[in-house]
Amino acid sequence: MEEAACVSYNNAIEELRTREYPMLQGTTYLDHAGTTLYAKSLIERFSTDMISNLYGNPHSASNASQLTTRRIEDVRLRVLELFNADPQEFDVVFVANATAGIKLVLDALRDQEDGFWYGYHRDAHTSLIGVREAAMEHQCFASDAEVEDWIEREDSEVGRTRLFAYPAQSNMNGRRLPLEWSRRIRTGKRGSVYTLLDAAALVSTSPLDLSNVEYAPDFTVLSLYKMFGFPDLGALIVRHASASVFDRRRYFGGGTVEMVVCLKEQWHAKKTESLHESLEDGTLPIHSIMALDSAMTVHRELYSSLEHVSKHTGFLAKKLYEGLSALRHGNGERVCQVYKDPASTYGELATQGPIVAFNLRNESGGWVSNAEVEKLAAIKNFHIRTGGLCNPGGVASSLGLAPWEMRDNFSAGQRCGNDNDIIRAKPTGMIRVSLGAMSSLADVETFVAFTREFFVQRILPTAPSPALSVQLQSPSPSRLHVERLTVYPIKSCSGFSVPLGRTWDVRPEGLAWDREWCLVHQGTGAALSQKRYPKMALIRPRIDLEEGLLHIEVGGALRDKTILHAITVPLSADPRLFADEAMYKDANAKVCGDTIIAKIYKSNEVSAFFTQALGVACHLARFPAAGNGSGSDPRHSKAHLQKYQKARRMHIPGAFPDVVPITPGACTSKTLLLSNESPILTISRSSLNRLNELIKADGGKAAQAEVFRANIVVAENPDYPPGLEEPYAEDNWRYLQIGQQYFEMLGPCRRCQMVCIDQQTAERNQEPFVTLSKTRRFDGRVYFGEHTCHLPSGDSSSLLVQNPTIMVGDPVRAFCEDEVHQDGQLHALVG
Repeated sequence: MEEAACVSYNNAIEELRTREYPMLQGTTYLDHAGTTLYAKSLIERFSTDMISNLYGNPHSASNASQLTTRRIEDVRLRVLELFNADPQEFDVVFVANATAGIKLVLDALRDQEDGFWYGYHRDAHTSLIGVREAAMEHQCFASDAEVEDWIEREDSEVGRTRLFAYPAQSNMNGRRLPLEWSRRIRTGKRGSVYTLLDAAALVSTSPLDLSNVEYAPDFTVLSLYKMFGFPDLGALIVRHASASVFDRRRYFGGGTVEMVVCLKEQWHAKKTESLHESLEDGTLPIHSIMALDSAMTVHRELYSSLEHVSKHTGFLAKKLYEGLSALRHGNGERVCQVYKDPASTYGELATQGPIVAFNLRNESGGWVSNAEVEKLAAIKNFHIRTGGLCNPGGVASSLGLAPWEMRDNFSAGQRCGNDNDIIRAKPTGMIRVSLGAMSSLADVETFVAFTREFFVQRILPTAPSPALSVQLQSPSPSRLHVERLTVYPIKSCSGFSVPLGRTWDVRPEGLAWDREWCLVHQGTGAALSQKRYPKMALIRPRIDLEEGLLHIEVGGALRDKTILHAITVPLSADPRLFADEAMYKDANAKVCGDTIIAKIYKSNEVSAFFTQALGVACHLARFPAAGNGSGSDPRHSKAHLQKYQKARRMHIPGAFPDVVPITPGACTSKTLLLSNESPILTISRSSLNRLNELIKADGGKAAQAEVFRANIVVAENPDYPPGLEEPYAEDNWRYLQIGQQYFEMLGPCRRCQMVCIDQQTAERNQEPFVTLSKTRRFDGRVYFGEHTCHLPSGDSSSLLVQNPTIMVGDPVRAFCEDEVHQDGQLHALVG
């Protein structure tokens, strides 16, 4: 259909809507079931049919029952004709919905003698993916190329029945997949390999041609509701040549058997005259099937054919895609992130259906909450859908969500449809606009105008918000930078150094993955510590974000004590990995005097790995962040974390300032995981250098930064003049700006003899604690380093706020109490 013809057809739709449905003016139809707008004509026709005829249960010989039987067979034939399917080659089984059709195929394959192998495409609907749970083996094909390779590959095993399933059209973004796969699999693969085509999304607006039986899928599932809006009904179209797969189906229901014997003998005889007789269990939804007859008639009268609907909706989708893609903020930033497959083109019906999937960005580049978009759309009477769209593979690949991230999001409380839809600067779902037969060009233009009105920032504010200031203003030159970032995934074990060039998430509880795991004594439940078990320093965790794994190795002397030298556990808080109630229940553990509820890993291999390494019976446990559904109450930083107002009895005068003001908020309790006292620990390289000068002057061994187990090591820039370092300047710091993030200094870190354990060999030394006790003792306590926490902005519009990160090399600016007003953003955060 040329554009002029499409416009003409569109005008006819507009006229129909205005003439027949004036009560619905102002409603914008952007969904698969937009055809429900013709319900008035459909219901009138169906009502006339119900009033004029008496229909009975078809499992009878009465006149009413026989009329029902004849009408059902007529409707069955009409469905086949709609798809050019020869009734000599195909049969139609009526089911509740497309999912019920899929389950019918599953039932048949599950009852095969050796089970079945199952393969499915990444773009499959959730209902297709669920089949894998009944398969003996299953495989998800992550791309078309993987499917092509599998089709062409020489079969190594042909004995087991196999099923390959895929959607004719992605219900997520409308991308249309190759229909020829069914033919190529049938001709290219040996053994029993069946194909299942999910045509529900495709046939809602497009024809499906099954005229060539050799090219057709073995099983095709349809949602008649998505096609016609009413009735709520589905269908399974089966090639007669593939019907034998149902011979082993065990279940039978009323109406599908000729005879059943249940007393003394167990025997039954299935109906064999037709496939649908043996599969349509129980009484058919006869009134829905009659309504389907009316729906097909009205649909043809209003829209002529599915070919016309396809061209009309394809034309509208192209206009919508172009309109949304063209939207720009006043600063030139793109408004819509459209998730179009590179293999598809809007306007080409063979590759793209009438769906546009996208997310919205604000002028700062941050994501707009889909929940907020949907709420506003509902008020403005738009019918859209947001969230995971029942397409986990397509959504995950489009949004760049690794499996561990999705599990982690679930643990953090994310559910499809809730307001928690932006996590760590990534949306967890998307917005979908689906165009139907009754959609019009005016609907498209109205929706683009709606998006422009509410989500396009044309002129940047003259006084940028604090969050925007962070993005637009680079930090002024500083003499300091981040020399090292370290996280300690397992409490008291070795640290993991963040690689140069890698941004690292900053969370309310501290740096991402810091002290989220611990080892707990199998008897007492107490968390193990290097104080008592110094060889914990030789247990070396490593975070692999690409694979979503925590790699744990043992080094040094521990390698001789363990059968395994390395294990891995997923970063995602997968509940299947933890002890169930029959084994342990959630275990109480003692961490720094706090009783927590920890999740115990139930793997014997994991427990044995750590038990052998340390020589003490222990389990690996996890204490994930609060709000993840774990049932654990969050821990909080200790109330004594504030600088003292007066430096009394300081061992070295000047080590702390004589007076340090206490600012409101300095003692505020901060959420933390398994760290001892605060979310983040910061030390200064120049302070460590001064400490080591004193240690070496007495003939001692210099201390490495690792012994202080700091998360952030701040150092002077390499070009800073030597001899001008400022050791212990951190005693005066109240705030830090690292890159474009701000942090509050909570107070000095009290030290114990654990700093004397060499983190490379696990050997105990006297230093640096001896020298610290001489130079950094105050009121009988020894201090080195500063407790720190992140200062989140209240404005969540920018990516910097949605996902705060820092990295090695970031410039660092330090602020004393009286310097806060010099930085507008910092002043706004703490003012």
